[in-house]
Amino acid sequence: MLNPKFPRAVVAGNVETSQAVVNALWGALGMLAGSAGTMNNLSFGTQKYQYYETIGGGAGAGPGFHGTDSIQTHMTNSKMTDPEVIESRFPVLVKEFGIRKESGGKGAWCGGRGTVRKLEFLESMHVNIISNNRFHQPFGLAGGQAGQRGSNYVLRQGLEKQELASVDRFDADPGDVMVIETPGGGAYGSHDPE
Repeated sequence: MLNPKFPRAVVAGNVETSQAVVNALWGALGMLAGSAGTMNNLSFGTQKYQYYETIGGGAGAGPGFHGTDSIQTHMTNSKMTDPEVIESRFPVLVKEFGIRKESGGKGAWCGGRGTVRKLEFLESMHVNIISNNRFHQPFGLAGGQAGQRGSNYVLRQGLEKQELASVDRFDADPGDVMVIETPGGGAYGSHDPE
């Protein structure tokens, strides 16, 4: 898995496998709860337009500190393109981009919250998503709760919900809205209500 030889597949090895490896190492050492564990790779395009972005999630908490909200963790520090730039260069609208409420694990030190990103396509597009922690929750440590897992779906014409897998593709029609809810980070330490 970590040193594949030709002709084994290596797609997303840097962006996804590395996230899982770093989470596993921090967790095994008991130093940091699970972070989002994915870069939430979204790409879309046509013969004329091509766009790729990664979307942050929640960072895991550790002994003495909360996890950070809506951030790229571990092996990346990429920034997002401003909504005004995306909308001026591509036939999309940024319908929402914000912190995903209640997605971080609860504990003495809470996990960071993930992100919600909604993009409406104004033209037909081919869309791809490569993501993780859609089936498993980012783990908590020392009695802290796990963070919420992420989800990907399309609102066809803004209404009919079509669930997507963690790794998936679809053809978007004008008016379709892609929704990415990124995972929250796990908490550290048990939380005893006072």
